[in-house]
Amino acid sequence: MKNIMKTFIKYVSMNIIGMLGISFYILADTFFIARGVGPDGLTALNLAIPVYSLFHGIGLMIGMGGATRYSLALGLGNETRRQGVFPQAACLVLFFSSIFTILGLVATEPLAVLLGADGDTLGLTVGYLRILLIFTPFFMCNNLLVCFVRNDGAPQLSMAGMLAGSIFNVIMDYVLIFPLGLGMQGAALATAASPLVSMLVLSIHFIKKKNKFHLRPVRPSLKSFADICALGSSSLVVEVSSGLVMLVFNLLILRISGNTGVAAYGVVANIALVLTSIFNGISQGIQPLTSQNSGKKDSAAIRQILRYALALSLVLAVLSYALMYFASTPVVALFNKEQNPQLRAIAENGMRLYFMALPFIGVNIVAASFLSSIARPRQAFAISIGRGIVVVIPAAFLLAGMLGLNGIWLTMPVTELIVCLLAVAFLRRETKRT
Repeated sequence: MKNIMKTFIKYVSMNIIGMLGISFYILADTFFIARGVGPDGLTALNLAIPVYSLFHGIGLMIGMGGATRYSLALGLGNETRRQGVFPQAACLVLFFSSIFTILGLVATEPLAVLLGADGDTLGLTVGYLRILLIFTPFFMCNNLLVCFVRNDGAPQLSMAGMLAGSIFNVIMDYVLIFPLGLGMQGAALATAASPLVSMLVLSIHFIKKKNKFHLRPVRPSLKSFADICALGSSSLVVEVSSGLVMLVFNLLILRISGNTGVAAYGVVANIALVLTSIFNGISQGIQPLTSQNSGKKDSAAIRQILRYALALSLVLAVLSYALMYFASTPVVALFNKEQNPQLRAIAENGMRLYFMALPFIGVNIVAASFLSSIARPRQAFAISIGRGIVVVIPAAFLLAGMLGLNGIWLTMPVTELIVCLLAVAFLRRETKRT
């Protein structure tokens, strides 16, 4: 058990730090855009984030799904299966990233209008979106490499790659927005170039010839594609749901509080991305450990890993909520350069209500990843789709109609609590089986 604890701490700590690094991609944009462009820029960023969540989610689906199958095959000692996973996952990345790049070249403005951009925010949204979409192949390739390098026994290098990309993004956000005066397009360029830095760091794994996976010619296999997507589907739904929820909330808040309300929600939502990345770090950290032990049929180790993950997620959730509750005023002030009193009041109230969901979010994310890593993709998908679409969207419309803006903020706690009950039931059943 001591070895399990030591390995758990190693993988989970590296992934929490790394995922926090990735989450700062958008948070840095939020901060510098708020300071350098103003409320319209913040609104435009918030309107564009759902698209980022979509292609980032697809990249994570392929990376997590492929890396899970890679680790399961390692546990089973199936070398042929293990060596075939990475090339198939790379084919999927090429296919999906090409679609987004083409979209960025020919259809950015209609997409921005669809997302809710208007005369004040349309140009800003288009400029930001176009660059992100054209650079989609780099985001997806980075997601793929981060997951495989981590599962190939190098969680420290995976973390280093993610952090390097994030630090580069923060520095270049400042340089491109302020000294060079490029505004929204500068923020987009900084974010888009960050995966290149991350991949440069990850290339050390190949230069030192420590990689046990290789890119080689393969015949694309629909069966392999389906397997990778199924195992990574919960990761996709987690990311896409955050974008979809943001889109729905944007439209509802626009009706109630206008662009100022959307800008305030942008502050809350982007801080939520950072806090949620903590739980994503835990879930991604346990994935290779759970998959390998599942392949070895080590039930005691699997249950112990789950207990550690749930306990850690609950502790960090409580600490995060306390921090956000008592520090909401200075946190909001960082993103409110013009000291807009309406934006401040909306955002502070939103943080205190919205983040009540954190303990349930932690359990749900860990549960979905755990179930996926032991080859239970249907249960993992049910949790993810429940919190991402099935429960949250009807709840948003219902609570907004009943309670207005407060109803929108309370949508997340209500949704995550309902889904948490389902997640706990799944976990109890699976741990009895193992």
